[in-house]
Amino acid sequence: MATLDFSAQIKTLRSTYASIEEVSDVEHLRASIAELSQAAGAPELWDNPESAQKITSALSHKQAELDKLINLKQAIDDLEIMVGLGQDEEDAEVLAEAETELRAIEKKLKELEVITLLSGEYDQREAVITIRAGAGGVDAADFAEMLMRMYLRWAEKNGFETAIMDTSYAEEAGLKSATFEVKAPYAFGRLSVEAGTHRLVRISPFNSQGKRMTSFAAVEVIPLIVQTDHIDIPDSEIKVDVFRSSGPGGQSVNTTDSAVRLTHIPTGIVVSMQNEKSQLQNRAAALRVLQSRLLLLRKEQEDAQKKEMAGDVKASWGDQMRSYVLNPYQMVKDLRTSYEEGNPSAVFDGALDGFIDAGVRWRAGQRQTRKNEE
Repeated sequence: MATLDFSAQIKTLRSTYASIEEVSDVEHLRASIAELSQAAGAPELWDNPESAQKITSALSHKQAELDKLINLKQAIDDLEIMVGLGQDEEDAEVLAEAETELRAIEKKLKELEVITLLSGEYDQREAVITIRAGAGGVDAADFAEMLMRMYLRWAEKNGFETAIMDTSYAEEAGLKSATFEVKAPYAFGRLSVEAGTHRLVRISPFNSQGKRMTSFAAVEVIPLIVQTDHIDIPDSEIKVDVFRSSGPGGQSVNTTDSAVRLTHIPTGIVVSMQNEKSQLQNRAAALRVLQSRLLLLRKEQEDAQKKEMAGDVKASWGDQMRSYVLNPYQMVKDLRTSYEEGNPSAVFDGALDGFIDAGVRWRAGQRQTRKNEE
């Protein structure tokens, strides 16, 4: 068995860390933390709870980002000391522990490196995800529910808060559609690579003859709107419908007309909300998601115009961006990046980091290619 070249490995770690530190702009990060700390210490902070929550949340996230950088630098220093001691004493046990620590540091650096590639206009935002059942009948509705659980489990494993905003249940099983938030920095930047059509191939549990079925579900990811985005929607452009919230199978869960459906007349975009307690809260939540979708639509139109002017009209995402195959073999494969996993059960249980990281790197490469062609 070849001896690991710790010196070369540690040199690579330091080089990767240096590039991440440069992109992260540590001095600017420290200045932001100082400014937010001052704002958080103001006596009148909680006079405006919404503003206070944003300030304290931003401070917590930025401090966590800085702590990760500091801790990683210290971890590399500690690793070098550990390797030196192990080599001086010719202690195989210490060197084995050092190799384990080296792999752990490599993993953390890769995670931070992916964050540095999230440079899009809205990449730092929280995300709103909508999943809709596509072709495939009851299997598609069941697949939509599987995807929703997959993303919620991914968020849970990463310690990200989520909030379900709307669910529309199918009659037999699964979901017609569902909308939920992922409340974490860079959630949109990371999860936006999940947008597109997902395909499932399996022996249908709903088919009495045990036939293999193919079903589809669409995943939409939009950035959460913030006040500074200034998306004004005249009341005359919005049609408002109210109805009673309902649970699986149409069972009533609310005896008042608290659920709200907003239709943006010029674009035809429809947003429904039913998970808040009051009609007013549901309307506010629906309006926020509608603003987010209009914001993303405006950006897509601007990007399309730029591509047309540049003579590049190629689509960035295919209709089937990922396949989940459970029969006749077991595999999940992304058709853009060619990244694949042989354990679909783990993927459906939230093991998505490999797909997301590969997607972020693929997208960064696409952006760089377009930039070079301009």
